[in-house]
Formats: sequence, C-alpha cells, structure tokens
Amino acid sequence: MEIYTNKKARRRNPVYLIGRNFFRLYIVVGFVLRIILMCTGPSDKGLGFWGIIRSLIVGIFSDAGMAILLTLPLLVIYLGLNDWKYSRRGGLALEVLLAMLLAYSFWPGSLFHQYGSVVPEIAQAFFGWKLLSFSCRYFLPRIRQAWRRCSLYFAWGLYVFLLLFISAGEYFFWEEFGVRYNFIAVDYLVYTNEVIGNILESYSVAPIIVAVLLLTAGIIMWQSRRERFFSREPYYPRLLMVQTGIYAVLCLCAWGLATLTFRLDSKNQYVVQLEQNGAYDFIYAFRHNKLDYKDFYDLIPQSESTALYQHMSGLGPDGYKMIGATSALPSVRPNIVLITVESLSADFLTRYGNTKHITPNLDRLMTKSLVFDSLIACGNRTVRGLEALSLCIPPTAGESIIKQTSNQMGDLSVGHVLSSMGYHTQFLYGGYSTFDNMKDFFSHNGYEVIDRDHIPSDSITFANVWGVCDGDLFNKALTTFDADSKSGRPFFGHIMTTSNHRPYTYPAGCISYEGKAQSREAAVKYTDYAIGKFIANAAHRPWFENTIFIIIADHCASSAGRTSLPLEDYHIPCLVYAPKLIKPYIYNKVCSQIDVMPTVMSLAGLKARVRFAGRDVFAPDFHPRAFLATYQDLGMLQSNVLTVLTPRRRPRQYAVAARPDHTFSETLLSQPRRELIREAQACYQYVNVTLPQKRTE
Repeated sequence: MEIYTNKKARRRNPVYLIGRNFFRLYIVVGFVLRIILMCTGPSDKGLGFWGIIRSLIVGIFSDAGMAILLTLPLLVIYLGLNDWKYSRRGGLALEVLLAMLLAYSFWPGSLFHQYGSVVPEIAQAFFGWKLLSFSCRYFLPRIRQAWRRCSLYFAWGLYVFLLLFISAGEYFFWEEFGVRYNFIAVDYLVYTNEVIGNILESYSVAPIIVAVLLLTAGIIMWQSRRERFFSREPYYPRLLMVQTGIYAVLCLCAWGLATLTFRLDSKNQYVVQLEQNGAYDFIYAFRHNKLDYKDFYDLIPQSESTALYQHMSGLGPDGYKMIGATSALPSVRPNIVLITVESLSADFLTRYGNTKHITPNLDRLMTKSLVFDSLIACGNRTVRGLEALSLCIPPTAGESIIKQTSNQMGDLSVGHVLSSMGYHTQFLYGGYSTFDNMKDFFSHNGYEVIDRDHIPSDSITFANVWGVCDGDLFNKALTTFDADSKSGRPFFGHIMTTSNHRPYTYPAGCISYEGKAQSREAAVKYTDYAIGKFIANAAHRPWFENTIFIIIADHCASSAGRTSLPLEDYHIPCLVYAPKLIKPYIYNKVCSQIDVMPTVMSLAGLKARVRFAGRDVFAPDFHPRAFLATYQDLGMLQSNVLTVLTPRRRPRQYAVAARPDHTFSETLLSQPRRELIREAQACYQYVNVTLPQKRTE
C-alpha cells in the first residue's frame, strides 16, 4: 500500500499510523489522568513518594498493554483496505450478499424481528447503509480513494473521541466512588435508560461533549499536519500474513502485561487503584460479575453480623434450624412442582387491579389456593428469582450467585436438601440452560437439568430465540413427572418459563387478544393459558392429588431496568395450589421470595435440618420482612421502613405505607432508625462476606 505524507512518498500502513498515534495518545492521557486522580483523591490515603512513583510506572505498563489490545478493531479496517472486492466477480457477490441480508432484515420471521424492540430497524439501517455505500464505491470508481480516506479519518477521530470521553467519565466515576471502573460501571450498562437520565441531571454533559469534540478535532488536525495518508495500492497476501502474525504476538504480550499489572498487590489499595487501567478493570468486572462488598459497603463486627443474621433467620449457633417440626408427617411425601413465571408482575392479575382479565386461569386458581398477598421479589432479573427460590438467602451484591464461578452451595440448596430426603429433583427450562450459567449452577446443586436439548424436535410446536413455547415446556414436564411417578420416588420439579419475554411470540390460535398480538400483555395471557392447560392435564394424572403446585414470578415486568427500589415494582404474585393437601387462604403479611420454599416444605410436613435464611411464615416467631435489591442497592423492608444500603456507604431509609391499589408510598426519613440499619447490614454482610468464607473453608 503506497502512503504519501507531506509531499514525501513513503510506504506506510494508514492503519498502523492510526494505531501508533492512538497508542501514544493513550499513554499520555493515561499518565495525565493518573496525576489528576492523585490530586483529587483524599489526602489521608498515605500515598507517599514511592507510592506515587510506583503508580505512575506500573500505570504506564498497564496502559501500554490495553492500548495495544484496544486497537484490535483496526485489524478489521485493515482487512477492508483491498481492491479485490471491487473486481467484477467479487463486487457482484458482495452486492448480492448485502441485498439478501437487507431483505432478510425486513422478513417478519428473521431473528431481528423475533427479538423485537428496535433491533429490526437497526439491522435494516445497517444493511441498507452497507449496500448503499458499497454500491456507490463499486459503480463509481473515482470516489473510492476519497471514501477510503474519509473512512480512515473517521476511525481515527472516533478512537480519539472515545478515549477522551471515557477518560472524562472515569474522572467522575473516581470522584463518586474513589476507584477505577468496576462492576458498578458494568451495572450501568444494564440500567442504561435510568443511568443516562441520572447523568444528564447530575452533570453538564453537553459542554463536556462539545469540549471533547473540539479537543478531538484539534488533535486530529495537529497530527494530520505531520502525517496525511491516502492509499494507492492494496496489500498483498504475504504481507498481510506477516503483519497479522506480528500483531497477534503483540496482542498476546499486551494481554499478559495488562493481566500482570492488574494482579500486583499492595498494602495500600489506593496505590493499586491508581496504577490500574480503567478499561481492563471494566472488562475484568464484566467477566467476573463481582462487586466486592467489603470495599463498598459499611461493615459491622463479623461476630455481631453472624449473631443478628442467625437470630433473624431462626438459625442456631451452629448455623442450622429445623423446618416442618410442628407439622404432621405425611404418610406419603407430596410431590412439589414450582413454576417460576417470567416477568409476572402482580398487577397483571385481576386481584391486584388489572381490568383486562388477561389471567383468567390464574385468577380462578387463586380462589382455590394459598395466596401470598404481599410477597416481595428479591431482585429484578431472572437469576435473582431463581437464586432466592433455590437458596432461600438474601440477594448478593453485584451479580447473582448463579452466574458466579463459585456457585456450589451444598446443603444451602433446596435441590440438595430435597434430594437428600429421597426426592428426584429437576430443573426444567425451555431454552438452552447454558444461558445465565443456569446449567452449571443447578447441575452442581442437586438438580437434574432438563432443557431444550432434551425436547425432541417432533414435540416442538413453536419456538423463538429464547426456547420452546411454554405449552411445549409444560408438555415435557408432564412426561417427565409421569416417569418420575412410576419410579416410586417423590419428585420436585422447578419449571422456568420463557414465553412472557421479548419478543412476546407464541403459537397462533391459542388465545384471542384485543390489541397488539406481539406485546407483553398478550404474552402474559398466553402463559396463563399454558399454565391452565398444564394444571388441567395434570389433574388427570395419578400423581396429581399428592402434588403441591407453586406458581410464582421470578421478578416484575416493570423493574427490569430500575436502579432504585420502588416496592410496587417488586410486588409479585404467588399461589400454592394443592386441593387435597392445602386449604385456600389469603396470607396478607409482608414476606419474601426466600420464604416460599421453607413455608411450603413446612406445610408439607417435610422435616429438614437446613441453613435457609427464609422462614416458615406461619411459624409463631416469624417477623414480617422482605429483601429486595438491584445490583448495587440492597434493601430490607420491615416494620414499615425500607432500609437501603448503597455502595456509597450512605444508607437511606423510607417510611412505607400501602395504598388500596397495591402500590406504596415511600417517604425519606430524616431521622434514621439505627437498629433497622444494623439488621440490614448484618444480613447482607453475612451473605456477602461471611458465607463465602464458610463455603471455602
């Protein structure tokens, strides 16, 4: 490739120029940012002279490693710098391919349409632009060189802009939390809408963007005065192989360098944070899904935390308790079927104010069931609901235990406890259970995992990107439970549905819905239909009369993108249906998802020695309380007060009052109730700090 710079012809790779200039700029910006962070940090961190020197030197090596790795997208640009695609055959092939991809993006059955939201429009815009831009270059050869130069300058400018903008963001992140990017920053990707709104309200974003744009333009103009590039000839295959091989070796060395500097330790964690690279920390946090509780939340003495947690959980000094001790032991242990319904907010049901009657089957079952009227979900993600129902402990900070690598919980798992009592325990999911690490978690905690791989293709009537429809999943459950029943062992089947999830598609002809067919409410109505049909079919099975059915949501539909803790967005329905075993009853006291399985096991007379924090809500010593959390904010509701622990070490408390429409008012307390803060701290500290230590002993 022939590159010309300032009237002097030299052979240069334009992508190399972009990468080299970005590397230099990255080192300079990283060095300056590190000095700014030192100057704006607390004065009592004991940094010292050698701490400053170490932070700057190690920081340069850390930045150098990430600078090389961040140029990886330039390899894709480099591969596109060729002329073969403009040949007659190559160009026609690309034209046809892009036209087919554009047509596919408009097809209602495409993967883009299955996912829904704005994904089809994004795909259509992308493929439309690619087809238009390539057609212009293919049919108008004179514009190719100018187009290529513009593309290269755009890539160069984008690299510089993102570097400056993200560095500015890291300064504000440091100002707020005193650390480089971590899992809190990853969390911000999950809660994009609310976080962007908060940022817009908290900072002068527009002037910052304008300043960064002007600085970017200035840097590009300054660098371009020294080196302007445009290409005349494409690379040849041998040169491409050699250069790619060299770059691969550089990337491997860079990854090793970034990893090595990340793992360096120091007695002064302030030094460690300064010398690290924010981009690497962000990637590490994204992969490991961990928010270290000890670094971000107020701690109380561990002995006090353990004592309070055990007292509130009803555990003895050894960390265990007996459930079902006061219940009559059944002559035949009942089967238990736990149906966790995707995103089933309480307000979808008629009992909680819905006037569209989209859940006729659940509405009817509620009149014949034990109903938990004031049940609060533990989180706003599916894994949070599964964690609460399978482990019966308060939620952890950061990511759910299910998605963590160290997730073998032993006798803390419901599956393990019931399996040790002779139950055949199974987790049934209509999609591929590798999603969200479900397969790894359940298979290592006492469950047999049954997912889409176990459903024959001739048994699938409808499926989308998430898996088979709920009707097909329930049919698989029926055949599974029939086989379990013949074995003579009681069974525990935990079913996780998927149809009430974007793209909200389901089999035609099952329901009628006045409105948009591909909508959340229509999907809820289909799931209700599938549950009703499942219960009706199960009623004809010989195992039905000795089976307890639990129907509960994993989380609310409206809480999936929230960082705050509005109680009505955590209110979920739960009903326990067993016409021959449990009498209909409305339990209206506040309780938690973690209380469901201990309560049902006690009602079933299943005496067990457990470590659950969840309580039997009918026990005389049960004190109403509930746990609810996002990835960051950890809440506990009791005595009409919601206590919220935050990574900023500033607990908040709200006086809570229930309204007739099943919503809640939350008023910030000016005078905090210290004893409730202490109890919340004890519970969450035990689960996040003490419990992991016990698991590794």
